[in-house]
Amino acid sequence: MMNKVPILVLFVSLFLFSCSKKNENPARPSSGKINSISVVIDDKLWYGVIGDSIRNKFAKAVDGLPKEEPLFDINQYPTHLMEGFMTKSRTIIVIKKANENVFGINKDQYATPQNVFHISGKSVGDILEIFEKHTPQILQIIEEGEITEHQRLLNDSILNPKTIQKQFQIVLKVPSSYSYVAKGANFVWLKKEFISGSSSLLISQLPLSAIKNNSDVSSRILQLQDSIGTLYIKGAEPASTMYIDQSYPIYFMKTKLDGKVTYTTKGTWRLKDSFMFGPFLNYMILDPDKNRILFLEGFSYSPSRDKRDLMHELKSVIQGVK
Repeated sequence: MMNKVPILVLFVSLFLFSCSKKNENPARPSSGKINSISVVIDDKLWYGVIGDSIRNKFAKAVDGLPKEEPLFDINQYPTHLMEGFMTKSRTIIVIKKANENVFGINKDQYATPQNVFHISGKSVGDILEIFEKHTPQILQIIEEGEITEHQRLLNDSILNPKTIQKQFQIVLKVPSSYSYVAKGANFVWLKKEFISGSSSLLISQLPLSAIKNNSDVSSRILQLQDSIGTLYIKGAEPASTMYIDQSYPIYFMKTKLDGKVTYTTKGTWRLKDSFMFGPFLNYMILDPDKNRILFLEGFSYSPSRDKRDLMHELKSVIQGVK
């Protein structure tokens, strides 16, 4: 009987240690709508210059939409509510006054996946300085996390990837909610219909020579995009074809997708002789190995619905290309 006591103590110790480790690294899943963040900050700071700066950075208008929509939906909570359901948010920003100036990022602190950003300062000025300095980093981490989460949600059910893979030599996970509208030798149009409109995904390829050396790349992209719209995207009448409405702002950016040089274009499309229009997002990928340009474009039409999350879905699909 005496020999069993140390064994019992060891068992209890291991159990308590295991529980402790579970509390440090909780396995509960995070939650929250796409493009929503939780900001933990007391009202006195929230309704001052710090709150103004947060709203200016995180609720600024999304580029390329016909009407203004915020980059993120912000849910604000006082610091004493830092518990319960709120700690399951995928993105949490904690801002408070403290005895020292600190910026830190805790990964999966209360749930998984999750990013918790901690900002504290001795004064309002110190907090503001830390926040302004680290905002670009915070934005990048949040935006990458939201794309990853949206891809995870969309990948639950996808179309047979072999069709697209065989035609274009790419891997692109398109949700099964999309179906084929048109298909050609170098073109595919997929569309998802819903009550208030639709979202579309276009895949097309052109010879690499379509972009000439020393040409104005941005102007050439718009010309190529208009030519694709004229050829393939039509309304009820044959003459009603898609074009880029340059009376709205157009945004260009050079980046990389799967290691390849890519030009991104955002703006507004329109159908000729029609009231139909909406936002588009185009990725022109230079693929010298196959001597081609690959166009991946998403556009939506939903006159009575906000467009931000519709376009974010299309962006998430396209950015997963391999």
